[in-house]
Order: sequence, then structure tokens, then C-alpha cells
Amino acid sequence: MKQQVIVVGGGASGLTAAIMAARSGASVAIMEHTSKPGKKLLSTGNGKCNLTNLEQFDDAYRSSYPEFIKKARKNVTVDETLQFFRDLGVVLTDRNGYVYPYAGQASAVLDALLTELNDLGIQLITDCQVTGIKTDLTVMSSKGKKKADAVILSAGSMAAPKTGSDGSGYDLAKALGHRIIPPLPALVQLRCREKWYKQAAGVRTEAAITLKLDGKVIASDRGELQFTDYGISGIPVFQVSRFAVKGLKEGKQTVIDLDLFPAMDYKETRDFLMERKSRFGQRPAKEFLNGVINQKLIPILLQEAGINGGNTSQITPTQIKTLAGALKGLSTVVTASNSYEQAQVCSGGIDTREVDPDTMESKLLKGLYLAGEIVDVDGICGGYNLQWAWTSGILAGRHAGRGNG
Repeated sequence: MKQQVIVVGGGASGLTAAIMAARSGASVAIMEHTSKPGKKLLSTGNGKCNLTNLEQFDDAYRSSYPEFIKKARKNVTVDETLQFFRDLGVVLTDRNGYVYPYAGQASAVLDALLTELNDLGIQLITDCQVTGIKTDLTVMSSKGKKKADAVILSAGSMAAPKTGSDGSGYDLAKALGHRIIPPLPALVQLRCREKWYKQAAGVRTEAAITLKLDGKVIASDRGELQFTDYGISGIPVFQVSRFAVKGLKEGKQTVIDLDLFPAMDYKETRDFLMERKSRFGQRPAKEFLNGVINQKLIPILLQEAGINGGNTSQITPTQIKTLAGALKGLSTVVTASNSYEQAQVCSGGIDTREVDPDTMESKLLKGLYLAGEIVDVDGICGGYNLQWAWTSGILAGRHAGRGNG
């Protein structure tokens, strides 16, 4: 008799796990609590689906216990992931290492996964709320109970709840004895204390940012920074946000230094400003930075340097030094992040010390497998979170389908 596998959650990792389990010879059913599977997948990469990244490095993945990710990633390579999608009929394109479907649509990826489900005879049960999993692997749901030989729990995190990620999977895992590292928003915008943000709202500029917790440098990144009326956004902010949110949760002073002139170091910036003063001394001081930086940011920076009026020639060497410091490290105090609704993923989840990185099987209950965002693994922007979905889904499905751990 075929191995009976139930997959709880029809997101990226769940669909992948179901396919791999069926390919391994199992009879598979997916229980998905929304009306359609893969809703979150459709929104990835701004709807274009950044499937993975050819450049793989350890720091692209975060966890309370990073060794787990290193071990799991060794079991499923990017090349294997690419072949998985080619086998589904998805034509891929590489844009500087960022891999997308050639069609430029996330729906092309989801359609290929769903077509494979159908071809493999996988049962897809939608609008099905799983209410519990028993230790004998009986799954209790709003559509009755079903006994399995293996259960793959891939119910997602709490990020982007409109796509179906409501955190219910954490309770299912906790009821089976698993420890949950508190989920927090990650890849999310940050709210800041300064009042000048309303003045800067809408500005996009190249910048380098440095996150400090209680004065200690924790993370940094560079890219297009976006100012909002409440704080900061953009890829570099997303990349450091999980550490900022964790710092706030721990009650640490959370500060980000904004380097708005990253092409030059401090000395070069100071010398540039001194030379500019000598060339344009006759101009009003308020126009000193015209042509240098976004117009909305100029009064904010001049105020930081105490430059309030007069001509450029009247700007003092001390003010030049302070202005250079503001350009190279405008400090902003982070007070909060946006909510789970705006977060792309969560940090936290099922403690990886309780999961086998070679199979994704629970160390607490034989036959229970964990995959995707529900596990305490999150990645930076650039296709790494989806790569974790494919990696964990392939591992969980392959081993659950074989029934040999």
C-alpha cells in the first residue's frame, strides 16, 4: 500500500513538498485553509517571482542556529532547484544572478506547480482549516479527520496575512511539543522618531545604512533608500530590519546611521564641501547643497549643521565638518517596524534544534516534517526566502514520500 502523506499548507514549500512526495511514490493530499493555494507566491518579486539567486552565501540566511541552514542547504543545491522548475516546464532567465521565470509572471510558476499536482493525482482540499494533528498523525480539520503515514507542516508564518499566513501552524507545532521562537516581522519598513520625515517623504536616494543596537554595529547594507512620512524603507532597510525589530523587542536603543553620500568617505566629503564653499561663496547658504543631494533633504542637513542663513562664504569650518558628518552619518532613532501586514517574511518560528536538517523530519515526532517559513529560517531579499521554500519542501517531500525518515 502506498505511503499516505498529508501536506498542511499550500504555499511554495507545501506545493513543492507535495510534488516530491508524490514523485517518491506516495499518495498525497494537500489541506489548504484558503480558497486558492499559492497566494503569497503570486506577490513575490513584485509579481515577477524571483525564484532563487545563483549567488548563495551563508549570510543570506538567518536563524537563531545558523548551522542548521548550512546543513540543510548542502542537501539541495541551486542547480537542483533550477532543474526542478525546468522539469515542470518553466523557462528561466538569469538577471545578474537573480533567477526569474522568462514569462516575467509569478503566475507562470504557480500554474506549473498546480499542473504537476494534477498530473501526479495529488488531492487538493481548499477552504480546509486544520485544527489539530495527533501524535498518531491523524489530521483533524474542518472537513473531517484523516490518518496519514507522514504529515508535512508547511503552514507559513505570520507575514502578509492577507495571503493566508495567519500563524495557525505555530499552534499546531506547539501542541506537538515543538518550541516556537517568537515570530517577528522581517523584511519590513522601519518607523523612526525624527519629525523631519514628513518633510523628506517620497525621496529615493542611494545610501549606505548602518544599524546599531546600544551603540554596537550589528548590520549594514547599501542600495536605494526610501523616505516615508514615518521613517525609512527600501531594500537596504529590509535587509537589516530583522535585527532592528529584534533589538526593539529586547529593549535596546536602536539607531540607524544614514550615509547619504556613500561614493566618498568622510575626508573626501569634507574636502569636497570646502572646495564647494570656495567656488560658490557668493551663493545663499540655503543653496549650498543644490545639485548635490535631493532638494527635500537639503534643509534637514543644513539644520543638522546649524547653517541657518547668510551666504555660503559665511559657513564656518566647524559647520563644514558637521555637515560632512551629517551627509555621511545622519542618525535616526528607530521606534518600531510596520506590522505583519507589510512584512514580507518573519524571523522566528519552529526551533531548528528540533528538526533534522537532512530530512526536515521532526526530532520529536517520527513522521512529522516541517517546511518553509514556519521554521526559524529567514533570508535577505533576492530570492533567498523562496530558495528556502524549495530546499525545505524538496527535502521534506522526498523523505516523507519514501517513509524512511
